[in-house]
Amino acid sequence: MTSTVISYTMVVTGTGADHLNMGSNFIGSKEPSSPSPWLDDQVAEKRAHVADMKSMKKYERHAPREENGVSRLTSSASSATQQQQSYDFTLDWVVEKGIPEVFVLMNFGFEIFLVSLTVHPIPNLTSEPLHFICNSWVDTFNNTQLFRLFFINKAYLPSQTPGLIGFLRKQELQGLRGEISEVQDADGVRKEWDRIYEYATYNDLGDVDANLDLARPTLGGSTQYPYPRRLRTGRAPSKNDPSTESRLPPEDSFSIYVPKDDRFGDQKLFEFVQHFPKSSMNLMKSYISEALEASGKEFESFEHVLKVLYQDGFTFNVPKAVLDAIAQVLPIPTPPDNGNLLLKFPIPSVIQDNLDGWMTDEEFAREMLAGVNPVLICLLQEFPIKSTLDIKLYGDHTSTITRQHLQKNMNGLTVYEALNSKRLFILNHYDAFMPYLRKINGTSRKAYASRTILFLQNDGTLKPLAIELSLPHPDGDQFGAISKVYLPEKEDVEGTIWLLAKAYVVVNDTGYHQLVSHWLNTHAVMEPFVLATHRQLSQLHPIHKLLHPHFHDTLFINALARQNLISAEGIIEDSFLPGKYSMEMSSVVYNSWNFLEQALPADLIKRGMAVEDPSATHGLRLLIEDYPYAVDGLLIWDALKTWVHDYVTYYYESDEILKQDPELQSWWKELVEVGHGDLKDKPWWPKMQTRQELIHSCTIIIWIASALHAAVNFGQYPYGGYILNRPTLSRRLVPEKGTEEYEEMVKNPELAFLKTITPKFETLLDLSIIEILSGHTTDEVYLGTRTIPYWTYDKKVLEDFKKFGERLAEIEKSLIRRNEDGTLRNRIGPVMVPYTLLYPSSEPGLTGRGIPNSISI
Repeated sequence: MTSTVISYTMVVTGTGADHLNMGSNFIGSKEPSSPSPWLDDQVAEKRAHVADMKSMKKYERHAPREENGVSRLTSSASSATQQQQSYDFTLDWVVEKGIPEVFVLMNFGFEIFLVSLTVHPIPNLTSEPLHFICNSWVDTFNNTQLFRLFFINKAYLPSQTPGLIGFLRKQELQGLRGEISEVQDADGVRKEWDRIYEYATYNDLGDVDANLDLARPTLGGSTQYPYPRRLRTGRAPSKNDPSTESRLPPEDSFSIYVPKDDRFGDQKLFEFVQHFPKSSMNLMKSYISEALEASGKEFESFEHVLKVLYQDGFTFNVPKAVLDAIAQVLPIPTPPDNGNLLLKFPIPSVIQDNLDGWMTDEEFAREMLAGVNPVLICLLQEFPIKSTLDIKLYGDHTSTITRQHLQKNMNGLTVYEALNSKRLFILNHYDAFMPYLRKINGTSRKAYASRTILFLQNDGTLKPLAIELSLPHPDGDQFGAISKVYLPEKEDVEGTIWLLAKAYVVVNDTGYHQLVSHWLNTHAVMEPFVLATHRQLSQLHPIHKLLHPHFHDTLFINALARQNLISAEGIIEDSFLPGKYSMEMSSVVYNSWNFLEQALPADLIKRGMAVEDPSATHGLRLLIEDYPYAVDGLLIWDALKTWVHDYVTYYYESDEILKQDPELQSWWKELVEVGHGDLKDKPWWPKMQTRQELIHSCTIIIWIASALHAAVNFGQYPYGGYILNRPTLSRRLVPEKGTEEYEEMVKNPELAFLKTITPKFETLLDLSIIEILSGHTTDEVYLGTRTIPYWTYDKKVLEDFKKFGERLAEIEKSLIRRNEDGTLRNRIGPVMVPYTLLYPSSEPGLTGRGIPNSISI
């Protein structure tokens, strides 16, 4: 046996960083594949309270200090409140064991965050440092009853994994699935130190123990309400309905179970909470409502909107004792002694340069191509327009829009000429809303199903031609609808009615955007991918290494959303049109979700916005050449596809190797059959038998998590921060002649508009949330970058990743040039807001640009 010495450095932070008390060892690449007895010995000894650690080296060491008491290493990379400590260790090693590739750690002290582990060049064995991927919380053995494993930054397919490392690879995955005895609890309740990823349905949206009226349907697990699965958070069943999971009180929202490595880091949590009181609106709602009773619930004029939201702000009072209690659990700014809190908002981009640009027809149409929801507009391919609603249940819902309605503003073209030349488009919010309108309109909210027809002009801009607003037939659903068609007008009361018609369209679009384009199609559908990857793909697996950065913080932000935003009487129900039917509506839409159609090229073709053309760039020809979301997105898509192709083909030399990869096949099987189990029988799922299927699937996954989410999220405040531009609900129907409401509309159009759309209370809730959701924290990591430069051992992969980052930088420069091209009118519009949502990079804050790696906010 040839002996040598391993010298390694650990960088840690956390409660236990100043005083390490741990046992550790390494596993070598040439150790036998049978389980090493010392692992079980060490666990058994600790459980028996035997202090003498025989095989595992035990350390108890204080942080190194300089004479002035300052730690030797004090950079605060991952924590806003704690400092990193660096420790150096040595360990005797037998060369015949091979290269140390697994670090085994038992923590006997306090919780630590292991930032990094570096093994310095080993005499007679290695000439370069060895890096282990850490960035993980390590709880105490007394809590977990487990040792922790940290793997070297090499990527191994399961069949290539050497010796004992292959056994440990499997054992680690079993623990993450909750399949080993040490992590199984009879009651199934998750502890804060658990690292277990299990699936659950959305059976936790309503607090039925507080009020049975808060009951909401369980989403997922049924044909009536299909839905993606979520992380099981392991709370006790509700007392009034044991089939549902009990909820945490609002003040404990941040304590919801998510494995610690998937929770916000200290820095991000600190910045998030610093938005207080906006970051805790569920706790503030009753106090805001009380203040509005005294000051007035309605905006009085457009000027008053500016004054309340951006100039003076809105002040309300919260008892000091309540603020102090919140400050005990969250790092909010020091509460004022008098309890007075101010809600004041930055001026949104949409009114910074042109206060009235939002009112124009050009801007109304442009935002369908370059706004916060540019993923719905479709080519009009039939006339008259048909409905997909079941005629047996809902009757005939064929549109009442006629050729005469449209041809009035089509520059001499007929409808059929425009159809044949592909110049008519539709924003269709009809079939999604009509089945729920009778329920919605039975509340204080009043709305229509809507169809908006647009015409592509010679200058590349869209012009709205007609808006159809429809209500369920008063005699019953089977009789269809009562509809009215509105045409563009600018003057007098007809101009006001046209502005109202556009507002009803935007109200529908805002609700659909938040529930489907944003929540369902990015946040919710991504969660099963996160869970399946943790459960079935080892950290050593190349596909885990490829995808993991694109899952950062997703589980936690989704858990917070279930707790505060999409729950019964949460912010979404309170401030968006569908109210208590919000999540139920998204379930109906999920039933027609198609994984392959989430690829940008497939989406554009499905919506008729592009046609296949092998001679065109990207193999597609856009029907609207100046379609900023599509133009910019296709550049990002192609760069991403190239990177994923190079990565996958590096590790999988043939389709046969892929077929024989047990982890990959288990990952895909579980994802389809469990994570998206309600759609498991759909024929479009890839079979995962070829490298091309894996490349395409991974490209879609990363696209959803990065660019698609950026496109539908970070423009929320720039466009929706002015409630007149993106109202979230409507409260009365179009006034009829001869009514008091009609006379008010004639005399005071602004007041009539304001009485129709979102009032003060819901506006304050909405803006508080979308301001936070639209911003970047200082620790954000953007597409084409990673926090750890040595995230993989493979030099070729690092070179390809560098090329990917460089390509994204080139794309950003080209997008800047496009925004400077005055002939591309859809990129700027009357409001003078350039389309920057798909710029890859960003500074922190409310920038309206930047593509983070993951759905992290």
